[in-house]
Amino acid sequence: MTQDLQLAPLIERFFTHRLVHQRNVSPHTLASYRDTFRLLFRFAHARLHVAPSSLRLTDLDAPLIVAFLEDLEDNRSVSITTRNLRLSAIRTFFRYVAFEEPAHSAQVQSILAIPGKLHGKREVHFLSRPEIDAILAVPDKATWLGRRDYTLLLLAVQTGLRISELTSLERESITLGTGAHVFCLGKGRKERRTPLTKYARRVLETWLKESPRRDSSALFPNVHGGHLSSDAIQFLLAKYVKIARQQCPSLRKKRVTPHVLRHSAAMELLQAGVDITVIALWLGHESILTTQAYLHAHIDLKIAALAKLKPLEPVESMRFVPEDQLLAFLDGL
Repeated sequence: MTQDLQLAPLIERFFTHRLVHQRNVSPHTLASYRDTFRLLFRFAHARLHVAPSSLRLTDLDAPLIVAFLEDLEDNRSVSITTRNLRLSAIRTFFRYVAFEEPAHSAQVQSILAIPGKLHGKREVHFLSRPEIDAILAVPDKATWLGRRDYTLLLLAVQTGLRISELTSLERESITLGTGAHVFCLGKGRKERRTPLTKYARRVLETWLKESPRRDSSALFPNVHGGHLSSDAIQFLLAKYVKIARQQCPSLRKKRVTPHVLRHSAAMELLQAGVDITVIALWLGHESILTTQAYLHAHIDLKIAALAKLKPLEPVESMRFVPEDQLLAFLDGL
């Protein structure tokens, strides 16, 4: 018979010992796990009428977890991606429980068996070279703000850095000269060095010669010398895109975000013939499967591949042979 354990000490050890000390997860990952369990405990409180600090491990059984996931979709209208993200955090906790409290293995296995939901892959949106040039032409390089924004946007579309990576860049993150590159601490605390083109190197070299605002160490500081926020970058990009649409009509049909600039950098590399595994390293993808989405989105590559195929030759008609009944049944499903 398993012991009816208090949940709170296990959760505290999971966050402080497993996630922080053993795995050294990023603040973003920690916040995602925290939000998942906040939602779960509030749901359990409403369903079981037990305060979160008084919950037992056995209270979090598979039916409760399934009901929680259904509630997220039905009452909070979360996407399938977010639903699967919450489930992933719960699974990670119960894998930890499997080692800490093996007597509860039956409960753990029933929760780990809860499947994630399949969902359609979203189309990858990206900009063409004329659209990129139209946006870069907007910032007024006669002003400090214009030069900052031009350099930021150029770096974003050349390196494909995530918006969180752009906001955290310091002046010392840039290495110029031979082997010029930008250093960043990416998703999952992965260190990454992304090479710079000759033009991007010259622009950054000019930008770094300007006196930093209030002795700021940030590569792209705000007017007060602090790091730009993600919201600030989204705002300035939207401002320039709105103006660029007047000269580039194709932009009117597109929703341009900082992540679209990242996609555009990947597409530029793909079109230049860079191997998909190199692009995965360039972007800091955990798996090459993530990078393969760009292959599906690039219609020009598909058209080029089609042109290489040998045309189908007409064949003589053959006598019809009925299919096996079982195979016909399966084909009809």
